[in-house]
Amino acid sequence: MSDYKDPRNEDISYGDRRLSRPDASLPDWEVPDTSYRPIPIVWFTAAMIVQMLALTAIVFALAGLPGWVTIAGAGLATGAIVAWTWSRGMSGAPAGWRIATCVIVLLQLCLVILAVANRL
Repeated sequence: MSDYKDPRNEDISYGDRRLSRPDASLPDWEVPDTSYRPIPIVWFTAAMIVQMLALTAIVFALAGLPGWVTIAGAGLATGAIVAWTWSRGMSGAPAGWRIATCVIVLLQLCLVILAVANRL
């Protein structure tokens, strides 16, 4: 019987470092899943949440002013958030994510317009 371990059945270690294990062919210091992989759902969610918070702050901050001021502020904030989202990488995302992002930011802007419509 040899002194060599079968890597298909048990861990192979050198000192305190695991060199291989039965369920993976990579050493323990090689972790391929830790590299940054931007994904559109992160950009979509960030845009939605940031816009929701920004529009809420704008509606409350401009509550005493005419409705067109609130709508203009909300429109500027929405434009800035869309530009920020596109510069983060959404411009290279699949068309479905770009469309969904545009729809959700426009929907939230429309909700603000409806909320302040009585002040126009």
